Amino acid sequence: MVHSYEEIRQCALDILGGKEDTGYTNNQIIHFRNNVTDLLKKREEKLGQTVPFSKQDDQYFQEVFWELFRQGIITLGTENDLGQGYPYFRLSSFGQQLIDNKDVYFFHDLSSYERLIRENIPEIDDITLFYLKEAMQAFIVGCRLSSAVMLGVALEYSLDRLYDTINQNGTYASHFQSVSKEKTLLSKFSKFKQKLNEKKQDLPKEIKEDLDTNLDMIVSLIRNYRNESGHPSGKILSREQCYVNLQLFVPCMTKIYELRKFFDKTS
Repeated sequence: MVHSYEEIRQCALDILGGKEDTGYTNNQIIHFRNNVTDLLKKREEKLGQTVPFSKQDDQYFQEVFWELFRQGIITLGTENDLGQGYPYFRLSSFGQQLIDNKDVYFFHDLSSYERLIRENIPEIDDITLFYLKEAMQAFIVGCRLSSAVMLGVALEYSLDRLYDTINQNGTYASHFQSVSKEKTLLSKFSKFKQKLNEKKQDLPKEIKEDLDTNLDMIVSLIRNYRNESGHPSGKILSREQCYVNLQLFVPCMTKIYELRKFFDKTS
Protein backbone atom coordinates (compact mmCIF):
# COMPACT_ATOMS: atom_id res chain seq x y z
CA MET A 1 0.00 0.00 0.00
CA VAL A 2 1.31 3.47 -0.88
CA HIS A 3 0.40 6.98 0.14
CA SER A 4 -1.25 9.22 -2.42
CA TYR A 5 0.52 12.09 -4.13
CA GLU A 6 -2.02 14.47 -2.52
CA GLU A 7 -1.29 13.16 0.99
CA ILE A 8 2.45 13.68 0.57
CA ARG A 9 2.04 17.13 -0.98
CA GLN A 10 -0.31 18.28 1.79
CA CYS A 11 2.17 17.19 4.45
CA ALA A 12 4.96 19.01 2.59
CA LEU A 13 2.91 22.22 2.43
CA ASP A 14 1.91 22.02 6.10
CA ILE A 15 5.58 21.66 7.05
CA LEU A 16 6.67 24.55 4.85
CA GLY A 17 3.87 26.67 6.32
CA GLY A 18 5.10 26.02 9.85
CA LYS A 19 1.86 24.28 10.82
CA GLU A 20 3.69 21.24 12.20
CA ASP A 21 6.71 20.75 14.47
CA THR A 22 9.49 18.77 12.78
CA GLY A 23 12.33 16.65 14.09
CA TYR A 24 14.85 17.82 11.51
CA THR A 25 16.00 21.24 10.36
CA ASN A 26 14.03 21.81 7.20
CA ASN A 27 16.79 23.02 4.86
CA GLN A 28 17.91 19.86 3.02
CA ILE A 29 15.84 17.59 0.82
CA ILE A 30 16.64 14.47 2.88
CA HIS A 31 15.58 16.26 6.08
CA PHE A 32 12.44 17.49 4.34
CA ARG A 33 11.70 13.92 3.23
CA ASN A 34 12.18 12.61 6.78
CA ASN A 35 9.92 15.33 8.18
CA VAL A 36 7.20 14.39 5.69
CA THR A 37 7.43 10.68 6.57
CA ASP A 38 7.30 11.48 10.31
CA LEU A 39 4.25 13.70 9.85
CA LEU A 40 2.45 11.05 7.81
CA LYS A 41 3.19 8.48 10.52
CA LYS A 42 1.98 10.81 13.29
CA ARG A 43 -1.28 11.51 11.50
CA GLU A 44 -1.87 7.84 10.74
CA GLU A 45 -1.19 6.80 14.34
CA LYS A 46 -4.04 9.05 15.44
CA LEU A 47 -6.28 7.04 13.12
CA GLY A 48 -4.94 3.74 14.46
CA GLN A 49 -3.20 2.61 11.28
CA THR A 50 0.26 3.31 9.88
CA VAL A 51 1.52 2.69 6.36
CA PRO A 52 5.28 2.28 5.76
CA PHE A 53 6.88 4.84 3.42
CA SER A 54 7.43 2.89 0.21
CA LYS A 55 9.65 3.27 -2.86
CA GLN A 56 6.64 4.68 -4.74
CA ASP A 57 6.12 7.19 -1.90
CA ASP A 58 9.72 8.32 -2.32
CA GLN A 59 9.08 8.90 -6.02
CA TYR A 60 5.98 10.93 -5.19
CA PHE A 61 7.97 12.98 -2.69
CA GLN A 62 10.61 13.76 -5.35
CA GLU A 63 7.85 14.89 -7.72
CA VAL A 64 6.28 17.08 -5.04
CA PHE A 65 9.65 18.68 -4.20
CA TRP A 66 10.42 19.63 -7.79
CA GLU A 67 6.84 20.74 -8.43
CA LEU A 68 7.17 23.18 -5.52
CA PHE A 69 10.47 24.35 -7.00
CA ARG A 70 8.97 24.88 -10.48
CA GLN A 71 6.11 26.87 -8.96
CA GLY A 72 8.57 29.15 -7.18
CA ILE A 73 7.36 28.18 -3.69
CA ILE A 74 10.81 26.87 -2.74
CA THR A 75 14.23 27.77 -4.13
CA LEU A 76 17.69 26.25 -3.82
CA GLY A 77 20.24 27.43 -1.26
CA THR A 78 19.90 28.44 2.38
CA GLU A 79 19.06 31.75 4.03
CA ASN A 80 22.59 32.07 5.42
CA ASP A 81 24.48 30.97 2.31
CA LEU A 82 22.76 31.66 -0.99
CA GLY A 83 25.74 30.16 -2.83
CA GLN A 84 24.73 26.71 -1.71
CA GLY A 85 22.66 24.68 -4.13
CA TYR A 86 20.94 21.31 -4.12
CA PRO A 87 20.34 19.45 -1.78
CA TYR A 88 19.88 22.64 0.28
CA PHE A 89 16.67 24.59 -0.18
CA ARG A 90 14.52 27.25 1.48
CA LEU A 91 11.07 28.79 1.21
CA SER A 92 11.15 31.52 -1.47
CA SER A 93 9.94 35.07 -0.84
CA PHE A 94 6.96 34.27 -3.09
CA GLY A 95 6.21 31.12 -1.10
CA GLN A 96 6.48 33.08 2.15
CA GLN A 97 3.96 35.63 0.85
CA LEU A 98 1.48 32.85 0.10
CA ILE A 99 1.86 31.39 3.57
CA ASP A 100 1.83 34.72 5.44
CA ASN A 101 -1.28 36.02 3.70
CA LYS A 102 -3.92 34.19 5.75
CA ASP A 103 -6.84 36.31 4.49
CA VAL A 104 -6.71 35.25 0.86
CA TYR A 105 -7.54 32.09 -1.00
CA PHE A 106 -4.60 29.68 -1.01
CA PHE A 107 -3.94 27.39 -3.92
CA HIS A 108 -0.75 25.90 -5.24
CA ASP A 109 -1.61 23.88 -8.33
CA LEU A 110 -4.34 23.27 -10.89
CA SER A 111 -6.34 20.80 -8.82
CA SER A 112 -6.37 22.98 -5.69
CA TYR A 113 -7.47 26.01 -7.76
CA GLU A 114 -10.28 24.05 -9.41
CA ARG A 115 -11.36 22.72 -6.02
CA LEU A 116 -11.40 26.26 -4.61
CA ILE A 117 -13.56 27.50 -7.51
CA ARG A 118 -16.03 24.63 -7.27
CA GLU A 119 -16.36 25.08 -3.50
CA ASN A 120 -17.20 28.77 -3.91
CA ILE A 121 -19.16 28.55 -7.17
CA PRO A 122 -20.74 25.06 -7.39
CA GLU A 123 -22.85 26.06 -10.39
CA ILE A 124 -19.95 27.36 -12.52
CA ASP A 125 -20.30 26.42 -16.19
CA ASP A 126 -17.79 24.22 -18.00
CA ILE A 127 -16.62 26.88 -20.47
CA THR A 128 -15.75 29.44 -17.78
CA LEU A 129 -14.00 26.75 -15.74
CA PHE A 130 -12.03 25.64 -18.80
CA TYR A 131 -10.60 29.14 -19.34
CA LEU A 132 -9.90 29.55 -15.63
CA LYS A 133 -7.92 26.31 -15.57
CA GLU A 134 -5.99 27.46 -18.65
CA ALA A 135 -5.19 30.72 -16.81
CA MET A 136 -3.92 28.78 -13.81
CA GLN A 137 -1.89 26.40 -15.98
CA ALA A 138 -0.27 29.35 -17.77
CA PHE A 139 0.59 30.92 -14.40
CA ILE A 140 2.23 27.71 -13.18
CA VAL A 141 4.59 27.53 -16.17
CA GLY A 142 5.40 31.24 -16.01
CA CYS A 143 3.37 32.48 -19.02
CA ARG A 144 1.96 35.51 -17.22
CA LEU A 145 0.58 37.29 -20.30
CA SER A 146 -1.22 34.11 -21.36
CA SER A 147 -2.62 33.77 -17.85
CA ALA A 148 -4.02 37.32 -17.97
CA VAL A 149 -5.57 36.70 -21.40
CA MET A 150 -7.24 33.44 -20.35
CA LEU A 151 -8.54 35.08 -17.19
CA GLY A 152 -9.94 37.91 -19.31
CA VAL A 153 -11.66 35.48 -21.68
CA ALA A 154 -13.28 33.71 -18.71
CA LEU A 155 -14.46 37.05 -17.35
CA GLU A 156 -15.78 38.23 -20.72
CA TYR A 157 -17.70 35.00 -21.27
CA SER A 158 -19.23 35.14 -17.78
CA LEU A 159 -20.29 38.76 -18.16
CA ASP A 160 -21.93 37.99 -21.52
CA ARG A 161 -23.93 35.20 -19.86
CA LEU A 162 -25.03 37.66 -17.16
CA TYR A 163 -26.14 40.20 -19.78
CA ASP A 164 -28.02 37.44 -21.64
CA THR A 165 -29.89 36.54 -18.44
CA ILE A 166 -30.86 40.17 -17.86
CA ASN A 167 -31.98 40.60 -21.49
CA GLN A 168 -34.45 37.76 -20.94
CA ASN A 169 -35.81 39.33 -17.77
CA GLY A 170 -39.21 40.91 -18.37
CA THR A 171 -38.86 43.23 -15.37
CA TYR A 172 -35.36 44.60 -15.89
CA ALA A 173 -34.47 44.10 -19.57
CA SER A 174 -35.59 47.58 -20.65
CA HIS A 175 -33.64 49.26 -17.87
CA PHE A 176 -30.39 47.59 -18.98
CA GLN A 177 -30.94 47.79 -22.75
CA SER A 178 -28.34 50.56 -23.18
CA VAL A 179 -25.61 48.14 -22.00
CA SER A 180 -25.70 46.18 -25.27
CA LYS A 181 -25.20 49.38 -27.27
CA GLU A 182 -21.69 49.86 -25.88
CA LYS A 183 -18.87 48.62 -28.11
CA THR A 184 -16.06 47.55 -25.78
CA LEU A 185 -15.89 45.17 -22.85
CA LEU A 186 -14.92 47.94 -20.44
CA SER A 187 -17.51 50.49 -21.61
CA LYS A 188 -20.20 47.81 -21.58
CA PHE A 189 -19.38 46.82 -18.01
CA SER A 190 -19.14 50.46 -16.91
CA LYS A 191 -22.64 51.07 -18.30
CA PHE A 192 -23.89 47.89 -16.61
CA LYS A 193 -22.37 49.03 -13.30
CA GLN A 194 -24.14 52.38 -13.62
CA LYS A 195 -27.50 50.77 -14.40
CA LEU A 196 -27.09 48.22 -11.60
CA ASN A 197 -26.44 50.98 -9.06
CA GLU A 198 -29.71 52.62 -10.13
CA LYS A 199 -31.55 49.41 -9.14
CA LYS A 200 -29.41 48.61 -6.12
CA GLN A 201 -32.36 48.97 -3.74
CA ASP A 202 -34.00 45.96 -5.44
CA LEU A 203 -31.12 43.63 -4.70
CA PRO A 204 -31.14 41.29 -1.68
CA LYS A 205 -28.79 42.03 1.20
CA GLU A 206 -26.34 39.21 0.40
CA ILE A 207 -25.75 40.54 -3.11
CA LYS A 208 -25.31 44.15 -1.97
CA GLU A 209 -22.67 43.05 0.52
CA ASP A 210 -19.23 43.88 -0.96
CA LEU A 211 -20.90 44.58 -4.31
CA ASP A 212 -19.07 47.84 -5.02
CA THR A 213 -15.73 46.30 -4.05
CA ASN A 214 -16.22 43.36 -6.39
CA LEU A 215 -17.47 45.54 -9.26
CA ASP A 216 -14.34 47.70 -8.94
CA MET A 217 -12.18 44.56 -8.92
CA ILE A 218 -13.87 43.42 -12.14
CA VAL A 219 -13.00 46.76 -13.74
CA SER A 220 -9.38 46.23 -12.67
CA LEU A 221 -9.34 42.71 -14.13
CA ILE A 222 -10.78 43.99 -17.42
CA ARG A 223 -8.08 46.65 -17.66
CA ASN A 224 -5.43 43.96 -17.34
CA TYR A 225 -6.99 42.27 -20.37
CA ARG A 226 -8.34 45.07 -22.59
CA ASN A 227 -7.49 48.76 -22.91
CA GLU A 228 -10.01 51.61 -23.13
CA SER A 229 -10.42 51.14 -26.88
CA GLY A 230 -11.15 47.45 -26.51
CA HIS A 231 -7.82 46.14 -27.81
CA PRO A 232 -5.65 43.62 -25.91
CA SER A 233 -3.69 45.50 -23.25
CA GLY A 234 -0.50 43.47 -23.69
CA LYS A 235 0.38 44.09 -20.04
CA ILE A 236 3.06 41.81 -18.63
CA LEU A 237 2.07 41.35 -15.01
CA SER A 238 4.42 40.36 -12.21
CA ARG A 239 4.14 36.84 -10.84
CA GLU A 240 2.65 38.22 -7.62
CA GLN A 241 0.04 40.30 -9.49
CA CYS A 242 -0.88 37.27 -11.60
CA TYR A 243 -1.47 35.26 -8.45
CA VAL A 244 -3.53 38.09 -6.93
CA ASN A 245 -5.69 38.25 -10.08
CA LEU A 246 -6.40 34.52 -9.88
CA GLN A 247 -7.44 35.09 -6.27
CA LEU A 248 -9.61 38.13 -7.03
CA PHE A 249 -11.43 36.25 -9.75
CA VAL A 250 -13.08 33.93 -7.23
CA PRO A 251 -15.10 36.56 -5.27
CA CYS A 252 -15.77 38.48 -8.51
CA MET A 253 -17.14 35.38 -10.21
CA THR A 254 -19.16 34.52 -7.11
CA LYS A 255 -20.84 37.93 -7.31
CA ILE A 256 -21.54 37.51 -11.04
CA TYR A 257 -23.28 34.20 -10.37
CA GLU A 258 -25.29 35.72 -7.52
CA LEU A 259 -26.50 38.40 -9.93
CA ARG A 260 -27.34 35.81 -12.60
CA LYS A 261 -29.41 33.87 -10.06
CA PHE A 262 -31.25 37.04 -8.96
CA PHE A 263 -32.14 38.17 -12.50
CA ASP A 264 -33.10 34.64 -13.48
CA LYS A 265 -35.51 34.32 -10.51
CA THR A 266 -37.13 37.72 -11.03
CA SER A 267 -37.80 37.26 -14.75
